[in-house]
Amino acid sequence: MKRKPEVWRFLKGVFLTLGTLCLLLAAPTPSNGQYTGPPEQENQRLFTKHFQKTMFDITEHALYSVEVLPNDEEYPIGKNTIGVVVHNDKDEDVKGAKLSITYTNMETGKSIHPTGIVDKKNGLYIVSGLDNISSPGHWELRVTVNKGGVKDSVKFKLPEALMKPYPKGRYHP
Repeated sequence: MKRKPEVWRFLKGVFLTLGTLCLLLAAPTPSNGQYTGPPEQENQRLFTKHFQKTMFDITEHALYSVEVLPNDEEYPIGKNTIGVVVHNDKDEDVKGAKLSITYTNMETGKSIHPTGIVDKKNGLYIVSGLDNISSPGHWELRVTVNKGGVKDSVKFKLPEALMKPYPKGRYHP
């Protein structure tokens, strides 16, 4: 029995559409210009984000990645503190770095500096004195990492960075 050419064209279109949709859904999704997934080249640097509900970014010169845990919801950091996880460009924990943190209200220009930063020796730093990190208004959290004279920094705009966190995964600059 012969089928009409219109039926074959219709079926071909349906299969092409379904195939294209499958490829699009299987492809890695870029997140704010960053690619999650395996490196495309052997020498490509990747940085790991460990948690879901945290702020994450790669520093300006891609020397470090900084993940900020704004509360103890996913990791027990304690009340009225934040956690800061720092990795170097080899995606290794950065131990013994000097962190400089500034929390600035963008409307008033007033800055708050933490009262204490404790190095937990595994790339995690506990920061006290910034317990108003979810205060209303527009804020900028700037984290500067200095380890052995290698210095780089990152800025987080709040509340935007808290509202759309990157999913945990691996990111390249």
